[in-house]
Amino acid sequence: MKRDAAKDPATDPNVMRARMLIDQVDRKLVKQTVMTSVYGVTYIGARDQIKRRLHERGAIEDDAECFACACYAAKTTLTALGEMFEAARSIMSWLGDCAKIIANENQPVHWTTPLGLPVVQPYRKLGRHMIKTSLQVLTLKRETDKVMTKRQRTAFPPNFVHSLDGSHMMMTAIACSEAGLNFAGVHDSYWTHACDVDKMNKILREKFVELYEAPVLENLLEGFQKSFPNLKFPPLPERGDFDLREVLDSTYFFN
Repeated sequence: MKRDAAKDPATDPNVMRARMLIDQVDRKLVKQTVMTSVYGVTYIGARDQIKRRLHERGAIEDDAECFACACYAAKTTLTALGEMFEAARSIMSWLGDCAKIIANENQPVHWTTPLGLPVVQPYRKLGRHMIKTSLQVLTLKRETDKVMTKRQRTAFPPNFVHSLDGSHMMMTAIACSEAGLNFAGVHDSYWTHACDVDKMNKILREKFVELYEAPVLENLLEGFQKSFPNLKFPPLPERGDFDLREVLDSTYFFN
């Protein structure tokens, strides 16, 4: 955005929007978009998120201009995320591509979590079923045999990530129980008594490393190939060079 703001407004219509927004960009404006990007947020979703933040602070009174600025800010934010987290975005794209291949066969995407829990995405198209009685005709909505291809594809990356988060939570809860710690948790919020927080911090980091040292994506692809032997799936995205065990010494990894 700073680069755009320095350009000539006569040659680029986004220059004025960049200059208008340059002082508005803060953690709150882009936080929701950044957090949901790993769950496959779309451009339209990002645009609406940023537009709501701009409306809340009354930064731009004209609705049309506010919408245009939100469009520009959403594109800029997603582009920046793609540059900063290229590997993560490639994994999300790979998950979506696999889901699309499966859904195009009118099959729901299903997988097994690292803890052995089978998961099936339930998204199917709705149809109308008419019931005629002597008094009236009722029309009911009910699921058909046709899967919702787009929903199967867009929902799979966040659902798969959530299933891994749930596996991590369960592994942490079991380890805390074995260590004699009280544990409670919701998604990515873990609780224990204040005197045991340091012990839990150590455990949850160890279990995170244990979970992701396993070939998670390789196992997922193998499961797809066994379930759908006649389908051809894209190759796995390349692994990065991050040392997963650095998580064990990370202060703010989970804080």
